[in-house]
Amino acid sequence: MYSRHFSLREAPFSITPDSAFFYPHEGAQAALNMLLVALRSGEGFLKIVGEVGCGKTVLCRQLLNTLQGECVTAYIPNPDMGPDDLLMALTHELSVDVAPPLNRHTVLNALRGCLLKHAETGRPVVVCIDEAQAIPLRTVESLRLLSNLETEKRKLLQIVLLGQPELDEKLSRPEIRQLLQRITFSEYLGPMMAQRVPAYLAHRMATAALSNATDTKVFEADAAQAIARFSGGVPRLINVLAHKCLMLAYGENEHRVNVRHVRLAAAETPGVLAAVPWWSRWKRVGRSKGAGDTKASARQVQDHHSGGSL
Repeated sequence: MYSRHFSLREAPFSITPDSAFFYPHEGAQAALNMLLVALRSGEGFLKIVGEVGCGKTVLCRQLLNTLQGECVTAYIPNPDMGPDDLLMALTHELSVDVAPPLNRHTVLNALRGCLLKHAETGRPVVVCIDEAQAIPLRTVESLRLLSNLETEKRKLLQIVLLGQPELDEKLSRPEIRQLLQRITFSEYLGPMMAQRVPAYLAHRMATAALSNATDTKVFEADAAQAIARFSGGVPRLINVLAHKCLMLAYGENEHRVNVRHVRLAAAETPGVLAAVPWWSRWKRVGRSKGAGDTKASARQVQDHHSGGSL
């Protein structure tokens, strides 16, 4: 709708996980570095836990893109399936031919044969399982069996689990403690720091720009800071707010996004930290406390909404 108005070739703030828009803020880059180092070291099980909307799927796709040509990769986006279905999904992803009769024994043998062939060519096999918190308990044992596919020297299959915090709760259950013990490295992926949000906005605008001459400084400094406050640094919320702001600016035939646009967008966006500007909340807090507590209260409210200093 507004692409031509801002000289863009595509929407810069789509919530679809496009790795072309991957932004390496501190948390995302640390998680990616951990995965690359651990996988290249031959580790078998790795885990990324992140809050909703913090970019786990984009990180996963960036990892798969980085490993292209170096590893054989497979991606399972929805592991909410039974043990046998998970094995069949994996054989499909790896293009493994399974001769009948189809049962767990023949599937595992065919899978092992495929993995051995890849190992002989020096290409590790990496499987990324997204939304891993949805894996049924009865399927976890299949993952443990897969981790047993190895030679005397190395793992034949490396598995990366990416999920919401509920994944940690599931893995802490006593009946699947054997799998938890096999996870050698893990990383937490949280919201980005507030001071990174302006650069994130500019990065996505530049990625979607028609040419290098496109103006990518569409978001005024105060507007970018307001988006950081309202979103709490959650990339998905940043994208939703930024998209609405661009629509508002386009509707007014403006080429800059200001704080007013952000307030209007936040007021109609579920999930933001507060649709009421923090300074309004500061006034209410100040009235409810003594004069000596007013400055401290204002500082607490500002820090809560900004994630720190901007």
